[in-house]
Parts: sequence; structure tokens; C-alpha cells
Amino acid sequence: MQHKRILIVCSFHGSLLNFRGDLITDLIRSGYEVYCAAPDFEQKTIDELHQMGGNTVNFSMEPTGLNPFKDLATIRNLKTIIQKNNIELVFAYTIKPVIYSSIAARQAKVPVVSLITGLGFTFSAVSMKSKILQMLTQRLYTFGLKKNNTVIFQNSDDLQLFKDLNVISKSQKTAVVHGSGINLERFAFRERTKSNGDIIRFVIVGRLIKEKGIDLFLDAAKILRKKYANTEFHIIGSPPENQATAISIDRLTSYQEQGVVVYHGNQNNIGPLVSQNDIFVLPTYYREGVPRSILEALSIGMPIITTNTPGCKETVENGANGILIPPQDLNTLVKAMEFFIKKPDEIDSMGQKSRMLAEKKFDVAIINKQIIDILNI
Repeated sequence: MQHKRILIVCSFHGSLLNFRGDLITDLIRSGYEVYCAAPDFEQKTIDELHQMGGNTVNFSMEPTGLNPFKDLATIRNLKTIIQKNNIELVFAYTIKPVIYSSIAARQAKVPVVSLITGLGFTFSAVSMKSKILQMLTQRLYTFGLKKNNTVIFQNSDDLQLFKDLNVISKSQKTAVVHGSGINLERFAFRERTKSNGDIIRFVIVGRLIKEKGIDLFLDAAKILRKKYANTEFHIIGSPPENQATAISIDRLTSYQEQGVVVYHGNQNNIGPLVSQNDIFVLPTYYREGVPRSILEALSIGMPIITTNTPGCKETVENGANGILIPPQDLNTLVKAMEFFIKKPDEIDSMGQKSRMLAEKKFDVAIINKQIIDILNI
């Protein structure tokens, strides 16, 4: 029997449009009445979701850290939302919403499906503080997920890690989907024909934090700009506030003034800007699900340089549509980027293979069908 009234819970309202907009549309087409819950909705997001046919509900949640009193209040708030709106199924993604909505749904005796969209800092850093945080997060995940109907992962490595750490039991119902999917029409293919001497443009997109590899990108750009005048290095995104590993604006400004990089900051519609570049670079060692920025680049038809790490390695057939490199390895990154400078004719052929991979594996229509099939519990 299909559950008709579904509550989607997340930590940032903008992701409902950017990452889940196509899913919300497909859910409504499939007969669901969709409620979207997030903290601090902006009116623009509310208006767009309402135009799509969705409903919006605010709830209170501390964005970071653990505060038992406030976190319990969040769980109570979510339980009230579930009961007041007669929700029949809860679907949550990102850490806090997954944990707290799972507990709230269990208390309200409503089925819940959770999506693990990557494990982030908590499961990739090595400091004592991060290890303590990982232990606490593991316990919260274990308590939150233990009665969930299904737990969905975006890569098999994260699923295996949760099993190895006993975060989920061997009998827990699980599934793996290839990321959030990408709209192949919105991120249209662009053919790239390059010859020796043409300008070769590299681009990185995302939050500008060290874990995402922005430091390595800057260092590689500095090395390569000295050797090759026909190169450009573009940066789209901004450093998040109040995050210790964020790159400094001063450093970005300095590199731009030196002519090493072109810094674009945050952009609302990045597709056309990304499409003007030739090679997409993401030397991350952050624990990704499947990076949305790479999926966009695949769909546009760009070769990919990224790390051989969970969530990223799924997007590259090494040597076919891009190059996989070890994490935190500047020399290998420089060599990978230099490959395309020296062999520009590879850009078009590898880019076409990226588009083919997007069509075969990451098409949002395929991913959404898989998720909706799972939700029809």
C-alpha cells in the first residue's frame, strides 16, 4: 500500500529545491501529498515549493553541536508536526534530521526511511575531538536508525562502514542509490574540441574548505600557471563562516590578484558557468555521498579529476572519463591536470564518456524511481 502523505525532513531549506526538487515533483506525480520540513525557511523557497504543489513546515533545530535540551525540543517539535499533519511516512536526509526525525517518527508510530548522504567531517578527520564526536554520532545513529523501515546509502562503502561499526544490524533493511541523481536536460551536454595551444580551463565547485581540496587546487594552480600560460583555474563557491578549515578570503583574493585563479564566489545558477570550463577538479578527502558537483560536470560532459575515495570513485572510470588520484597528494594532482594540458584532444573524448556515464548511472529519473520504489513500503 502506498503512503500518500509524506514528510521530507532536512537541515537546509535550499536543498529541497537544489537537490530534491525533481524528487518532490516525481513524488507528487506518483500520488503523494508532500510536506517539506526545514529550519528557517526563506519565503522564496516556500513560494517555489508551493508552486510545485508541496507544503512547507518550519521546525527548530540547532545547525551544529549537541545540546540535549534543544535536541529533545527538536524531536518533540518533529513529532508534533508528524501528528498534526497526519503524516503517513517520513523521509529524512543529513545527520541531525535523520537521527531526530527517526526518533520522532518512531514515537508517533509512523514508518521512516532515511537517506545517508555521506558521512562528512565526523568520519574522516583524525583529531581526538573528531574521534569523540564520531563516537557520539555513531551512538546517536544506532539509536535513531534501529527501527527504521529502510536506510538508503549513496555508496556501498558507507553502508559497509555502518555495518562494520554496528551502527546498523545485519538484518536492517538497506539500499544503495547512486547519489541524488542529475537532471540531464538542465545540465545539458556541451561538446569541447581542444587543440594544442588552446586555453585549458579547470574548475572546482563547492564549499571552500580544506577537506574539499581547495588548498590543493590553489597550490596546483600556482605551479601550473608558471609553466603554462594557456591555463585558467576557476573557483565557484565561498568559504563557510565559523568553520576552522575554511580557506581565507585573503588568500583567495591574493591568488586572484596574482592572476593564478579566477574567483567567482557563490552563484545561483552554476550550470552555464561550469560549462564554460573544460575539466572538473575535486581533490576532496571529505567523506562524500556522491558529490552533486561532480554529477553536474558529468552531465555537462567534462572529464573529472577526483580522489579514489568513497562517493567520488563511483563517478570515474579511471582513464576513460577522467583520472582518480590519491587524497591529499599534490604531485599526483598536478600530473593529472598536466595530462589534459599536454593532451587537449583527450578532453572531448573523455567528456563524451562522462555524459554517457551520467545517462547510464546518474540520471535523476532513474534515481528517483529507485527511491520512490523504496518509499512505497
